[in-house]
Parts: sequence; structure tokens; C-alpha cells
Amino acid sequence: MSDDHAEYAPGERAARRPRSTDPIELGFTPRKPVPWLAPFLLVSTGIRTLLAMLFGAYLDKRELQNALDAKIAKQVGPDGGLWLDYVADLGDGFNATYSVAYLLAQPELEVDGHRLPRARTLVMGGDQVYPSAAYEAYEDRCKGPYQAALPVAPPERPTLFAVPGNHDWYDGLTAFLRLFVRSRDRNFGGWATGQSRSYFAVELPADWWLLGIDDQSGSYLDDPQLAYFDEVARRLGPQSRVILAVPAPTWVKSVDHPTAFDSIDYFIRTIIKPTGAHVRLLVSGDLHHYARYAGPERQLITSGGGGAYLYPTHKLPERIEVPPKDTLARRASATRPYDLVGRYPDAARSRRYGWGIFPRLPLRNPGFTTLLGTLHTLLMLAMAGVAANRPGTTEQRLFSVPLAVMLAVTLLAAAFFAKPPSAGGKRHARHWILGVGHGVGHVGLAAAGTWAWLALPFYDWPWPLPAVAAAVVYGPVTGLLSSQLVAAYLLVAGAFGVNLNELFAGQGIEDAKSFLRMRIDPDGTLTIYPIAVDRVPRSWQLNPDQSPTASWLTPRSPLTPRLAEPPITLR
Repeated sequence: MSDDHAEYAPGERAARRPRSTDPIELGFTPRKPVPWLAPFLLVSTGIRTLLAMLFGAYLDKRELQNALDAKIAKQVGPDGGLWLDYVADLGDGFNATYSVAYLLAQPELEVDGHRLPRARTLVMGGDQVYPSAAYEAYEDRCKGPYQAALPVAPPERPTLFAVPGNHDWYDGLTAFLRLFVRSRDRNFGGWATGQSRSYFAVELPADWWLLGIDDQSGSYLDDPQLAYFDEVARRLGPQSRVILAVPAPTWVKSVDHPTAFDSIDYFIRTIIKPTGAHVRLLVSGDLHHYARYAGPERQLITSGGGGAYLYPTHKLPERIEVPPKDTLARRASATRPYDLVGRYPDAARSRRYGWGIFPRLPLRNPGFTTLLGTLHTLLMLAMAGVAANRPGTTEQRLFSVPLAVMLAVTLLAAAFFAKPPSAGGKRHARHWILGVGHGVGHVGLAAAGTWAWLALPFYDWPWPLPAVAAAVVYGPVTGLLSSQLVAAYLLVAGAFGVNLNELFAGQGIEDAKSFLRMRIDPDGTLTIYPIAVDRVPRSWQLNPDQSPTASWLTPRSPLTPRLAEPPITLR
């Protein structure tokens, strides 16, 4: 056996099986879900987004990838067909991420009467890690759980391909390239990494092709990438069918951002269309749910349920036009209608999840509640100083923030919260109305709190005891009350399509996860099985099966997958 083949030999790099669930034994630290409304995380994420917008071109490593091999992979099963998995938005809390990885790694799944063998090809569709692209985060939130799910390669040696999402791009793809684009040690748990750049082309059975593109968070397609796919296009013909894996469901986002689909449309009409090949399926993650739009010539599937917090489905448009008619692209493809024919969770369940914001907001985001309590305490002290109209000491006047400043901060913060600058898109009247109304609500809560506080004896104590009492007594109470006010705002705003992401990100819902298992038969029939997991386990134990390829951990409670909708067949 040559050195190259020995590098991928099953079990050659098998790690010692853990003797406990201690991080030292596992080799990584299982992480809790990201608290997306934590103050420092909000600030750092905003800064990263701003830097990506301002300096993305300077951090772009795609031009440098022209020096790397331009490999075109080939995947085929022993019967001439192929089983293929797709998962996206996976690197978040351990329970959800590992639940999906565990199912992907099992030798076979039985789902609603269908026996589905483990796939020989796994595609990760973007955002393999949250919240940032730090190497340690990849280890703990992505590679570690997948290593635990499939420690070493089984005899069929499955292969992994990955598309970078916007979170993978936060460091300019540095960590992504180290993990998925390597010239040696090409192992990701029991999967062998199969790509040589941040984009890839894979020849599949029966003249199907899988193309994964990297458009740097919707900015543009670089010249080396286009040259690579020009070479791929030489192998396509009128009988070829294409699965296009993209970083984001721009067909949905183009409803509010007409230019969002432009780079994908450019790729299809300049690379694929001249060959006569047909793009039968577009698949992406980025939105953390399952949704399928069916059109006259292709299916558009969002499958972002690999581990990150659930994103709602009840506000999805029932019909979209792709490309949108109001795109600015001068030579856009002909517009086609697409209807929403499948989603998970369903709209009713998605609405019910929204109501969970009241208990989950303070529990999942204690730092956010603390911040609210601090701001409301300062606002109350400013109001109390004006209402009481008593001369204070120099220290007290220095400590107190002027009421006008606190009111301005409160109203502006609420207005910007309704439509953060990093969110992009147009600011409509509903954003201003809801944002200012939210701010007025906080001012009203502060006024009521000030009235109640002045009725108590604390404010008459000598300085600095009133400030201490306010921090100890008033702060925690108003923090909880103001968090419920924010929760009520998010629920109301969500009904108008505002702050939908914050409504669900603030809850960090681990359940309702999903992925795709696909089968290409030798005759060219593609069958898509959208697999759903209604509830993920919260507790894990060591697997009594000590065979090398067995998952390290098994769930203590049942992990029962089902189909999100009946199988979809394409030919």
C-alpha cells in the first residue's frame, strides 16, 4: 500500500476511546448553545460583521487558492449509485450538533419505514462553527462532536465536502482552509476531506454533478473560481444534471434584497446554461430550518437544521419569483415562480415556538437581562433625581447620568435594535414605529419603577446607600421585568416580520433539527429524504459498543428521526 493510501487507511489514526465524558478524555469541550443576546457577543459579532463588510476584500484568500490543486472529485457507490448527506449550520451547542452527527454516523437509519444506509458522501453546507471562526471553536463545536460520532473511517471510507458560510468567513477562511483544505492528514473524524479549495466539483453517478460554490457571503465569485468551474463545465452536457450547494438561500432573501440572487444567477447562466446541463436542485443552509420551494425546472431547498438555533418558518413567503423581477442585473435569467410546498417545523408549531420567548429570554441570556437591569437602574436614578428635585452631593451628581442622555440612549437603542445597521436591507416605516414604540415602553416602565422606588424609604438614605440599594434590590427586579418587555416586543414585532431572527436567537431552541439524505440510483433517479428530529437528547452516556467505528456517546433518551415531508423524487 502506498503512503497516500495508507494515510486514509480505516482506523490508522483512530484515537483512544474515552473512558468518561470528561473533556480531557473526549479531547474537546462540549459547549452550550451560543447565548446570542449576550452583550459582549452582540458587540463582538457586530464588529466582526462590520470588519467583514469593510475589509472583506483584503481578507479574501480565494485569489491565493489559484496556487492549489484544481481537483475534480468523483463519488460512486459499489452498486453504481450513491447515498449523499447534506447538513448545514451545525457548529453550535453540543446536544443539537451531536444529535445530528450521531444520526449521520450510524450504519443505517430506519425512518418512517425507509431503510437509509449511511452516506458515502457528506456535504456540510456552511456555518460549520459559531459564533466566530476561531480554531478552538471549530474543535469544540464541530470537529470534536463529529469525531465522537464517527471516530474512524468505516470500510466504505466516506468523504466530506464543505461550503464556507458567513461565520466561516469571519477570519478570512483561515481556520476553514486548515480544516477542510489540506494536503495531508485529510481526516475529519471518520470522514476524509475531499476538496482542494473552498469550492468544489464532484462527479456523481448517472451524469449528476455536485457543485459547491464560495461567493464570500454574497459578494462576488472570484476569477480563479470561475476558471475552475469553466474547466468543470467542459465535462457537462445536455444530459447532465446539477446539484448546486450555495452558502445562503438567496432565492428567499431576494424578496427583501433584490440583488441577493445575482451571483448565483450569474453562475448558472454563464457557467451551466451554455453546456445545456440542467440545475435540478439548489440547496443551502444559513436559515436554520427546512423549507422547499418547487418550480417548473428545479427545487430550492433550505436545510439549515444541523445544530444552530431554530429559525421560524411561519413568515416564509408562500410564493417567490426567482430571479426577482426588480433585480438590477442587466442580463438576468427569465423569472420563474416557485411555491412553498414543504417546511419544518410547520407554521403552527413555529408560531408556538415564538411564545417561548418569555421564559427563555432571561434563562438563555442572563447577561442581556443584567444589561437591561443596569440600564434601567441608571434611568430610574436619573428620573428620581429630577422627580425628587433634591440637591445632592457632588459625588451623587457625578454618579447620576443626566436624564436627557438616558432617554436619548434608550430611544435610540430601541430604534436601532429594530433594524441594526449590520442587518442590511431597507428600513421601512414599521421598523421606526415598532422601534420607537419599544423605546417608549421602556421609558414608561422606568417611570413606573421610579414612582414605586420613591414610595420606598431607600431613596431617603444618605448617599451612597440609595445607589447600593438600587443596584441590589431594584436592578434584578427591573432586569427581569424589562426582559419580559423585550420579549413582548419581539413577539409583536415578529408578527410584522421585524426582529424575527432575534425572537428565535434569543431562545436558542435546540429542538426541531433536520438534514437531508439523498439517493442517486444507477438509472439517474434522485430521491431526497428530508429527515427531522423533533427533540434532541439532553444527556449522553458512553457507548457500550467498543468497536472502532462506533460512536463514543449514545443518548440516554430516545433519538427518533422522522421525515419532515414525503420523499422528493427528481429525474
